[in-house]
Amino acid sequence: MVLKIVYHEMYNTVYSSDPAAKAGRIESIYNVIGSHFEFVEPKPASQEDLLRAHTQRHVEEIKSNKRLYEVAALSAGGAITAAELAYDGAPAFGLIRPPGHHASSDSCWGFCFFNNMAIAILKLRSEGKAEKVFVLDIDLHFGDGTVNILGGLPGISILNPNHGGRKEYLEEVSEQLKVEAARGCDIVAVSAGFDEYELDWGGRLKTEDYKEIASKVKEFSDENCAGRRFAILEGGYYHQDLGKNVKAFLDGFD
Repeated sequence: MVLKIVYHEMYNTVYSSDPAAKAGRIESIYNVIGSHFEFVEPKPASQEDLLRAHTQRHVEEIKSNKRLYEVAALSAGGAITAAELAYDGAPAFGLIRPPGHHASSDSCWGFCFFNNMAIAILKLRSEGKAEKVFVLDIDLHFGDGTVNILGGLPGISILNPNHGGRKEYLEEVSEQLKVEAARGCDIVAVSAGFDEYELDWGGRLKTEDYKEIASKVKEFSDENCAGRRFAILEGGYYHQDLGKNVKAFLDGFD
């Protein structure tokens, strides 16, 4: 099936002063990919969805800022939509914000508020789906929140690659995919940060590397989990090239 982009105009909202919320960031991606893919509009995550990953106290704290809560719940809902599309056989990419991988069950930092990835995976598992899950986090920063929420659960494996330069980084991804193939997998999910880019904060990866990583994930998913794969946007702050880097990833992922 053709790859679908999960997107809502509210993701353009400047909901805080952090770099992930900066004006023009989502637009810099949409302007590049908008004419190439089919778009799907999500609904906000429900309280029940949020509380699978977070404490009531944490949800209420985010809810105290109405504008922030609205866009953060919609971002989590976008991740759920991407996961559900993928499980049903359509690869999907969540063009969402705020990002989520630094949000733990009762705390958050690093421009994140709700853990979109954890909420999406736990939603699938609540429905008896996706018992074996591989999460690949290619953001520059370690996805501590995702590990804190999902890392101890049976059947879930998470990789935050961090070895050496470009060559070693790509090799680490390839080697882990071999491990996951032997373990078995129902769905593969990518926390797709683009701040490892050579002109972004990480300074490590080139545009073509994002296509290569996505192509590896696509091949893995086609061979091991009936093509079930989705990715959601995390970091990425060099607006000039962010769109082309996401487009390269999507070209490999489709």
